[in-house]
Amino acid sequence: MTEPLKVTTEELRAFLAEQFPQGERFGTLERLGDGWAEMKLNVGDEHLRPGGTVSGPAMMGLADVALYAALLGQIGLVPLAVTSNLNINFLRKPVAHAPIRATAKMLKVGRTMGVGEVFVYSDGRDEPVAHATITYAIPAPQ
Repeated sequence: MTEPLKVTTEELRAFLAEQFPQGERFGTLERLGDGWAEMKLNVGDEHLRPGGTVSGPAMMGLADVALYAALLGQIGLVPLAVTSNLNINFLRKPVAHAPIRATAKMLKVGRTMGVGEVFVYSDGRDEPVAHATITYAIPAPQ
């Protein structure tokens, strides 16, 4: 069972805007819950690759920041929690100009690491376009 939410959606949005402003190009936080987060990326031309599909780096960035949000919702605002492993499977072609959404869920949060998974969807589609498993290193308290 996960611990209660340590920060609100609004507090996490403010933290991300201040501490990680470049993260906005990877998506925006829509919802935050107990061990989970949802983010959305409005896909523009800068997110497309040749062939008219959303690029892998755009989907990976969205997945990574979504799980970071889910983790911080559980452990609090820890800036130096960093990705230590990311594995992603691209499952099907996303819709080129439709927003993509990530649903992230923490699977385990310990003292020094957190592990979770993320599903990425194109708006209007029921089947995921990508699935990622991500591990975060959590720094020791100062």
